[in-house]
Amino acid sequence: MEANLITEGVKFMFLGMGTVFVFLIIMIGAVNMMSFIVHKFFPEPQAVKETVSVNTQQQDKKKIVAAIIAAIAYRKES
Repeated sequence: MEANLITEGVKFMFLGMGTVFVFLIIMIGAVNMMSFIVHKFFPEPQAVKETVSVNTQQQDKKKIVAAIIAAIAYRKES
């Protein structure tokens, strides 16, 4: 009698695990298909390379230095 119950338990275990396995395979396929469709109809825009001149870089550095000086001056006042 006990061997029969163990056999039935093993059968249900494989049935349940098989069901979960099949569900996961179907879900992975559906997600991959949705990803393909989204990338087909809504492609990512290509990155545009911006050329930064030396003058712009110098202006950015001057702004950074001015912000640091202002922060130090504010800190000394407090």
